[in-house]
Amino acid sequence: MSEDRVKISIVTVSFDSAATIADTIRSVLGQTYPPFEYIIMDGGSKDSTLDVIEGFRDEFEQKGIALIVTSEKDEGMYDAMNKGIAASSGDIVGIINSDDWYEKDALETVADTYLKTGFDLFYADLRMVFPDGRSFVKHSRNRSYATSRDWNHPTTFITRSIYENNRYRNDTLHDDYDLILRLKKQNVKTVVVNKVLADFRMNGVSHNRSLSKALSRIKIKYKIYRQNGYGRYYIFECMIVELGKLVIG
Repeated sequence: MSEDRVKISIVTVSFDSAATIADTIRSVLGQTYPPFEYIIMDGGSKDSTLDVIEGFRDEFEQKGIALIVTSEKDEGMYDAMNKGIAASSGDIVGIINSDDWYEKDALETVADTYLKTGFDLFYADLRMVFPDGRSFVKHSRNRSYATSRDWNHPTTFITRSIYENNRYRNDTLHDDYDLILRLKKQNVKTVVVNKVLADFRMNGVSHNRSLSKALSRIKIKYKIYRQNGYGRYYIFECMIVELGKLVIG
């Protein structure tokens, strides 16, 4: 790595994402600090997702950003993320899903912060966007108490050296947070910036407001806490998070 240029790889996982992935791609192309490469792992979309992606290829070439697209059956989104990480060659890897998008200075903030701190794990604030356009900011925080309320996946960047020995388990919907808990137990150097770096569409599976789905998520997240060595009282944390989703959406 050169002293003044941090290579950032961005990974996007997609499946039948033709309606939203253009926003994601434009946000990557529009960065004030362009990524080294953009890797899209598509799960074999049946709609026009791949056509949408290919429509941007010339713009990536003009900006000198490598566009790497793979479309094949996978074993779920975390399997696809692991494949994207394995295909990456940058110093730092960020993952932005095909429903979401970056603020234009997201990567510049990440690169500047890395040069100043040499972080292993980085995350920042996230704008949560409702289908009707309303939004609020979910702030990030780093503290000894472990809660997903403090953490935002779309703003997360992890060094490849850390990813080499830590991948997503691909067991549950919440395996992204499982990875964060594992890294927390390893005491990796974590840096948080209180600035909105990405936007999240609140229309996914993790925000399904049915009581049965909420109870299922509580059970899964509690199991994740326990398998990472956290106490039984974390059941209350799981309940608080899901109650918030039921109330807010």
